[in-house]
Amino acid sequence: MLPKASAPTSTRNETPLGVGPAQALGLYRKLLLIRLAEERIRQEYFKDEMKTPVHLGIGEEAIPVGVCHAVPEGSACFGTYRNHSLFLAMTQDTDRFFGELYGKSTGPAKGKAGSMHLTAPEAGLMATSAVVGTTIPLAVGAALARAYRKEPALTVSFFGDGAVEEGVFWESLNFACLKRLKILFVCEDNGLAIHTPAASRVGFRSIPEALGGFRAQVASGDGSSLTTVIELARGLMSRMEEESQPGFLHLTYFRFLEHVGPLEDFDKGYRRKPTPEEMERWDPVSRFEKDLDDLGVGGEDRQRVRQEVLAQIDRSVRLAQAAPYPGVEELHTDVWA
Repeated sequence: MLPKASAPTSTRNETPLGVGPAQALGLYRKLLLIRLAEERIRQEYFKDEMKTPVHLGIGEEAIPVGVCHAVPEGSACFGTYRNHSLFLAMTQDTDRFFGELYGKSTGPAKGKAGSMHLTAPEAGLMATSAVVGTTIPLAVGAALARAYRKEPALTVSFFGDGAVEEGVFWESLNFACLKRLKILFVCEDNGLAIHTPAASRVGFRSIPEALGGFRAQVASGDGSSLTTVIELARGLMSRMEEESQPGFLHLTYFRFLEHVGPLEDFDKGYRRKPTPEEMERWDPVSRFEKDLDDLGVGGEDRQRVRQEVLAQIDRSVRLAQAAPYPGVEELHTDVWA
């Protein structure tokens, strides 16, 4: 049983989003769980007990937390190799999360998938993949299957801005629009494909503008703000229902760390180091703490949540380190291709 955050002491009512203090503190707990879990990876990684590459999502946390909060229960989600935030936003399960990173039998894939292929079908996370763009057609296929079975549930496809340059993205988008599928495309745009900025890669002016000719509802905004993400996702889904069209949610964010690995890389010369003021402005956790201040959820409540989350992560890491590796009999199980 996962620990729950204590009830907040605030007596104020709601934010403009219709989120009261207790729900806002629950959202904060998810943001903090993701952030502190990845910070723990940074602490543990050079002990060389985690044998998997890690694509950390520090700076990205508000996008999956906000989208998953806004979409209806029962939605099916597909993601990318930078998937820690999505997995934890949907499950809050740090036991299996760290089990997989340590390659142990307690992971969701029994330690055989590693960081880049986390899944939790029971929670709605159907697939993530290390190959850019490959889960987008899977999501469209799932949405088509649901339409064929006349199921009303939503399908959500998360991908980075680099995937927009893959042919399969445009083919999938075209088909989804043609068939008016109930699918939400979510572009997590950090402006980089590894080290290459968008200006050196693409011939269109902006991603939202490039989608202008498609029969889809499009929204774009700051993915560093959890409040903005929830507002945009809710508004977009309302328009999707009204027009019976797919949706495309374009959200920008700042990738705080290197493309793959636990370090900063501002010394590599392909981007400048932000000022402290910029870092705070682009930090989803700091941004939402200001929203909590406005709601009257104070530092004492937040500190209590932090301690609960740290205790959960510490326990999960210890369990993962002590867990057994999968046996040789598992080598050829759960292999479908």
